[in-house]
Amino acid sequence: MRVGLFGGSFNPIHLGHLRSAEEDREALELDLVYFVPAASPPHKAEGELAPAEHRLQMTRLATKGNRHFMVSDIEMRRGGSSYSIDTVKYFLATLRQPATLYLLMGADQFAELETWKSCDEMVSLCNLAVHTRVAEGNNEPPRFSLAALKRFGYIKADDHYVHPSGKTLSFVATTILPISATAIRRKLHQHLSINYLVPGDVVDYIHRHQLY
Repeated sequence: MRVGLFGGSFNPIHLGHLRSAEEDREALELDLVYFVPAASPPHKAEGELAPAEHRLQMTRLATKGNRHFMVSDIEMRRGGSSYSIDTVKYFLATLRQPATLYLLMGADQFAELETWKSCDEMVSLCNLAVHTRVAEGNNEPPRFSLAALKRFGYIKADDHYVHPSGKTLSFVATTILPISATAIRRKLHQHLSINYLVPGDVVDYIHRHQLY
């Protein structure tokens, strides 16, 4: 089984998240993609972060109907700061074997990977897949990711990169929609429509619970 982990604050989850996950799934031939909302993202200020239970429920609403998409509440149940290394270890310990695990992330996250907790251990435990803009083409790394490649010792191999541990790194050219959770929250503050930026059920949920 080939499984992707897609973590984030999902504050709120939007169509850009969903499209990136879908194209990662197709490109990597993943059987399942687990969306993992963070209880307390260590790299983000609490500021406008909606309560964890609401972000979890919005993620469930957004992914329903796609049999390849699952939602995990492991970081909610674990509590405290949500570190990817802990989530990777949890899935490696609980997935039915044999399983190939991919950690999905954006190019900006990969460029900052060396600031993550136990990053060297993490890249030796699972494969990484970085979604990049289609315009960058040819599944090549964005220029600002080159330092991260060198830092972790990845070596080019065909259409991907290989870590000394044998785990791989792939750059997946995806359709990056120009949508951000920050812009969505700003529109809500301005009493503007967020229709067609997030799934309809999530729009209804946000208004019903008066989030943001």
